[in-house]
Amino acid sequence: MKTPDPHDFLAVDRDLTEEERAIRDTVRAYGAAELLPYVADWFEAGTIPDPRAIAKGLGALGVLGMHLDGYDCAGTNAVSYGLACRELEAIDSGLRSFVSVQGSLAMTAIHRYGSEEQRQEWLPRMAAGDAIGCFGLTEPDSGSDPGSMRTRARRDGSDWVLDGTKMWITNGSVADIAVVWAATEDGIRGFLVPRGAPGYSTNVIHKKLSLRASITSELVLEGVRLPAEAMLPGAEGLKAPLSCLSEARYGIVWGAAGAARACYESALDYARDRVQFGRPIAAFQLTQRKLADMLVDVNHAMLTALQIGRLKDDGLAHHSHISFGKLANVRAAQRVAALARGMHGANGITLEYPVMRHMVNLESVATYEGTEDVHALSLGLALTGTPAFR
Repeated sequence: MKTPDPHDFLAVDRDLTEEERAIRDTVRAYGAAELLPYVADWFEAGTIPDPRAIAKGLGALGVLGMHLDGYDCAGTNAVSYGLACRELEAIDSGLRSFVSVQGSLAMTAIHRYGSEEQRQEWLPRMAAGDAIGCFGLTEPDSGSDPGSMRTRARRDGSDWVLDGTKMWITNGSVADIAVVWAATEDGIRGFLVPRGAPGYSTNVIHKKLSLRASITSELVLEGVRLPAEAMLPGAEGLKAPLSCLSEARYGIVWGAAGAARACYESALDYARDRVQFGRPIAAFQLTQRKLADMLVDVNHAMLTALQIGRLKDDGLAHHSHISFGKLANVRAAQRVAALARGMHGANGITLEYPVMRHMVNLESVATYEGTEDVHALSLGLALTGTPAFR
């Protein structure tokens, strides 16, 4: 019997279909050739120098809104989308975030809640990477409690007028279209705010210590006047944006597994090559114990992602399943990244190796799309039937 593959110890990928393997391999090869050689420099610079080129490349690859049907979207299953997220986050969380915001947040909101005219106008261009979208829900004083948002939309004749501020918005300063959520007299509604609308401005957030290979912005709306047809007609109440967030969180379940795998593989290679006291550090018991701990976390994360993906494809994934996956896999990835960083010694704090970059990125991944505490409470509600958020 063959010794298990260190890179897929439990043969998780054995359960993938031929099409799923092809998508995995295509995204992995693209990432290795077109993204990985540059991502450390982007991280050090604190930006993506040419986000439109990135969008065009990812659009040509077919991963933008790939899980959506029609409108030039690929229409893949949930597992295939998850595999793409895994391979992209194995390179950098910022790249998976780019795809998540474009496809799981902005495009999903338009696809699910938009009018046919809105879908026809935006989705094909966004799928191709010709237009970039962002998702404006979080505010400076409204993170885990989005229902307390202060952004308001009021009617003025047949128009809507929006005032407010959104914060921590990925792609915000380069987006051609922003899906902005605002409180109205009739509850929370979604609006499409185009780039260049009078009263609409963006500010890039600088001095980040995490998710640096990504553009994060503040959106400012000061009397932004929009026509009636700018509202997403199918989005009523907080349930609409939260359903989009659940789609994005699903990508994080897979993405965190990719970040964990990248850190583990770097540590394994380093331990085999790094010689101390006359032999590779992989020969020492303490190192092997750490590698074994990382191996368990990585494979548990892979199994969790695949199981939730299969549930999602069968229409059986509850939002608490997604909370389980994000809570478990991000926590596992953080453990792996910390062990891997230590195993690299002083080299582990440099951008020559990916571990420190993943380690600090995971601090953002642990925070956005619901903190660990929020997802724990979501699981508590599923278990007890009693909400503990308030």
